[in-house]
Amino acid sequence: MDIHEYQAKEILRDFGIITPPGGMAYSPEQATYRAHEIGGDKWVVKAQVHTGGRGKAGGVRVCDNEREVFDAANEMFGKKLVTHQSGPDGKIVYRVYIEGGVDIERELYLGFVLDRSTERIMVVASSSGGMEIEEIAADEPDTIIRSVVDPAVGLTEFQAREIVFKLGLGATHVQAAVATIKGCYRAFRDLDATMVEINPLVVTADGSVMALDAKMEFDDNALFRRPRISELRDKSQEDVRETRAADRGLSYVGLQGNIGCIVNGAGLAMATMDMIKLAGGEPANFLDIGGGASPERVAKAFRLVRSDDKVNAILVNIFAGINRCDWVAEGVVQALKAGDLDIPVIVRLAGTNVEKGMQILAESGLPIATATTLAEAAGKAVAISNAALNPSKIAAVS
Repeated sequence: MDIHEYQAKEILRDFGIITPPGGMAYSPEQATYRAHEIGGDKWVVKAQVHTGGRGKAGGVRVCDNEREVFDAANEMFGKKLVTHQSGPDGKIVYRVYIEGGVDIERELYLGFVLDRSTERIMVVASSSGGMEIEEIAADEPDTIIRSVVDPAVGLTEFQAREIVFKLGLGATHVQAAVATIKGCYRAFRDLDATMVEINPLVVTADGSVMALDAKMEFDDNALFRRPRISELRDKSQEDVRETRAADRGLSYVGLQGNIGCIVNGAGLAMATMDMIKLAGGEPANFLDIGGGASPERVAKAFRLVRSDDKVNAILVNIFAGINRCDWVAEGVVQALKAGDLDIPVIVRLAGTNVEKGMQILAESGLPIATATTLAEAAGKAVAISNAALNPSKIAAVS
């Protein structure tokens, strides 16, 4: 789960991280009032959306007076911000963060991520801040510092100091920088985060070490024990299909294709999408209905996939172990008879009660295409999808 910059900064402040003074605004008038509250002679208006690269897309504006603050906020509200991370659909701006200007002396990069190769937390830092980490890796790979945290002892004072020295910070900044690094680590560890990023981490003219921007991501599976974090979720920034699925206990990721997928098991779902691509088609989603899916759960998955207007065929691929093929078949029939589906369905079943499941499909009297192998099912799904506007061709494929 992602959260907004202002929310990440509120959390990090609780762990001793210094941030510039700022305040939220939900209208241009409120933005102006926030600037007046903060004081000073320079402010930054930041669109609060779940994507990086805001500055290049017009989502960050430096303002020299309150009128400019009003105009910048007014221009951002309701705007669809399209960045290299947001995808072509972009993210709509519903709130902005007003922050006091800072006299920057140096910009650095600091991040904490889960490193799958070592199965540990890794600190990633660079003396080149203000850039995306991908840009730093491509343009200045020698500046990247990596340090793996031993879970038995945590991030030590010595390890944090070593990172600070490699960043080239002077003696006057060591204590503040070490406190920042250790504070970020504690936030990552204590709140079940999967990513903490401060970019840029700046050294100001008065010698302070400050988080000018902040991002945090959290483990969805741990939200049940982090109610404070769970409440920070902003569904307006999420894919509507994925939000609907999560609310119904389904694992769903929306894609750009037109063949809907309903599969049990993450690995099988990935293989199904690969096979669709191999057959020349484009999957519309990743959907894992899990084990032990009831007919009602299967029917619910159908309605979810069908809510994507691009989908013109649905491939059901079930290998039943914990699950049962007859349950899945009943769910398919239930969804079709309820009138929830008006597009072709291709079903491949294997495993527990497969004969009974295929019998249910055959005796339903419904136009369901079946297959015995994944390759056959994917081929039929692609052919039917391509011929979706020609009923005679669909019948031939079925």
